[in-house]
Amino acid sequence: METPDETLALAAASGDRAAFGQLLARHYDRVFGLCWRLSGSRSEAEDLTQDICAALPTKLASFRAEARFSTWLYRVTVNAAHDRRRRAATHSRAAAGWGDWEMNRQAGIVETAEANDWLSTAMTRLPPELRDTLALTLGEDLTQAEAARILGLSEGTVAWRMAEVKKRLRRLAAEEARI
Repeated sequence: METPDETLALAAASGDRAAFGQLLARHYDRVFGLCWRLSGSRSEAEDLTQDICAALPTKLASFRAEARFSTWLYRVTVNAAHDRRRRAATHSRAAAGWGDWEMNRQAGIVETAEANDWLSTAMTRLPPELRDTLALTLGEDLTQAEAARILGLSEGTVAWRMAEVKKRLRRLAAEEARI
């Protein structure tokens, strides 16, 4: 019988390296997949996943087993993605006006985003709160209730966000069809 995640998390928080290794083995791919959907970039997802895994031993001290471990881990992942976005926005504002180099760098970012498949590209055009909701419900196949708990929202808000996502994706598809 497999040891529950919550038991492993509590043991890992107490310094049990084997328990920590089992948690990583079970959840690494899930964290990476969510990071990829939240960032829209494989390399960004790899960096973010590594950052989360490196910080996880310290963060486990805050795990209280009041929710499923996977729910807690999704919240840690979403928070880390938000923090990375804020840092990137700060760096972007600081770099504004650096001339041709910055313009070329930003053009390269746009070209990279355009190379992703349609849904990934469309997701990057959504506001972060809609992208987060879509990544959890569609990408992670969570129910709206589960996504609501992870995001700290009501289930009705998640339902509204998903309706808004559908409306915006339809509009994007129609615009692209006209081009």
